[in-house]
Amino acid sequence: MATGVTTRSSERRHTQQLRALRAVASLELAKGLAVLLAGFGVLSLIHKDVWGVADSLLYLFHIDPDRHYARIFLDWADEVTDTKLLTIAIVAMFYSMLRFVEAYGLWRERAWAEWLALVSGALYVPFELWDLIHKPTWVRAGILFVNLLVVAYMAYLRTGDRRRANSHFPA
Repeated sequence: MATGVTTRSSERRHTQQLRALRAVASLELAKGLAVLLAGFGVLSLIHKDVWGVADSLLYLFHIDPDRHYARIFLDWADEVTDTKLLTIAIVAMFYSMLRFVEAYGLWRERAWAEWLALVSGALYVPFELWDLIHKPTWVRAGILFVNLLVVAYMAYLRTGDRRRANSHFPA
């Protein structure tokens, strides 16, 4: 009887972990898709008047081109070359591939993907914290919170696996 209860409890825990892993995998997939689409958007600017596109975006969003950040944006657009655009698109492609591989591994419950999610998520924390301290918004706080949840959960899974593996081999 006790083993039946233990088995059901273990199955329930595994189902909950699988749901959480798949939620993180879905998040990583969404990030990969967003960056891939942005990369294609950048590619579409090759051989185009980037300054004109930037000016049109400011007009579309009703942003005064004489504002400080609008000027910086237009100055940047004026200095962009096709080589820079291609470089940005290639980096976006590799980043999205990394996110897709991570999502696949998490969906399939692979330990290497949990490590990848832990390390890559932890790398962002100092930057997100710095950004939140210097420009606090609810969106930045939410992004940091979600990232910390993912990092903490991946650390929990990795240390939990190590404890379970060690319990099978008495010292």
